[in-house]
Amino acid sequence: MSPARQKAGAGRRDDTAALLRDFDAGRRAALARVISIVENQRAGFDAVMQELHPRTGRAHRIGLTGPPGAGKSTLSSVLVQHYRANGETVGVIAVDPTSPYTGGALLGDRIRMNELALDEGVFIRSMATRGSLGGLALTTKEIADVLDAFGFDRVVVETVGVGQSELDIAAASDAAVVILVPESGDSVQAMKAGLLEAADLFVVNKADRPGAERMARELSMMLHFRHGRTLRNVPAHHGVDLRKAAPKDARTGAADKADRADAADGAEAPAEWEIPVLQTVAQTGKGIEDLAAALDRHRAWSMETGELTRRRRKRLEERVREQVERAIRVRAWHEGPGQQLLADAIDAMERGERSPYEVANRVLAAVCADPGAQSES
Repeated sequence: MSPARQKAGAGRRDDTAALLRDFDAGRRAALARVISIVENQRAGFDAVMQELHPRTGRAHRIGLTGPPGAGKSTLSSVLVQHYRANGETVGVIAVDPTSPYTGGALLGDRIRMNELALDEGVFIRSMATRGSLGGLALTTKEIADVLDAFGFDRVVVETVGVGQSELDIAAASDAAVVILVPESGDSVQAMKAGLLEAADLFVVNKADRPGAERMARELSMMLHFRHGRTLRNVPAHHGVDLRKAAPKDARTGAADKADRADAADGAEAPAEWEIPVLQTVAQTGKGIEDLAAALDRHRAWSMETGELTRRRRKRLEERVREQVERAIRVRAWHEGPGQQLLADAIDAMERGERSPYEVANRVLAAVCADPGAQSES
């Protein structure tokens, strides 16, 4: 390495150390700079995240998602106000979609939460998706780590409006809240969108509109069907329990396992979380206390049953995979020969002499520093 590059590297390390000292001192300007480094993956990004990682895991991460127009930003605002009234600090990440035409984003959620911007106990960061799918921006999870490490009690992540696959928030949060409105459609559509799998809590917002009770009732029924509890108190036909009457070899392994678990002395299965369906009117604050209480109950349940640990371990595993994939993309297309290999092979692929899979394997071999990767013509 040249002396100039060594000097530049030493200067960056000094700058990073000074920045982290300000971060530790609780200076919000340092927090904003760290977030910018992470969001844009500037030089020193890895070192900053490595330094902050041991300080994470204390904040309660709450994800808010739902279709456009459900009132996510308003609900976020009143929920943050509730926490502030109780003396808790809150970091907010508001994700807005990036235009596929201009590459820009309105960041309207920040505008709608403007009344919170001057509160010293609240920090709001708006992010553009920059083309990332899944309802989050590329580095949303890392920025949640930064807010956690800064010492916020709660970190609220508001996604872009969800479709059928934008459910990353379930893996990025300790509790995922799906917000719907009476006009969101029937609960079959909700199940089709995967929302029943993503949600820890359901909220029917704008509950002062007609149809709110029906929407909440249908959601509750769908949740009971999902867990098989809808007919659990209904007697069997003519008093016969077919599960017990069936021959042993005709019964499922799951049923036998359940019987053994029931018979085990002192063995109790962990209590299952029963997803609540709440109704709110975010504009007036109605139902917000019930929502906050339900979030606290879910947090307590998650800690008691080990669900919180399981979810956070899975989050760490996914983080490693994402970082590896991100590094491979950089090495393949920006630092390595991948772009040139692709350009050289386009004509051959068009003529049918090479396939995209063959070219992809050559790019991967080059990324992995295979000495023979580029030896073939």
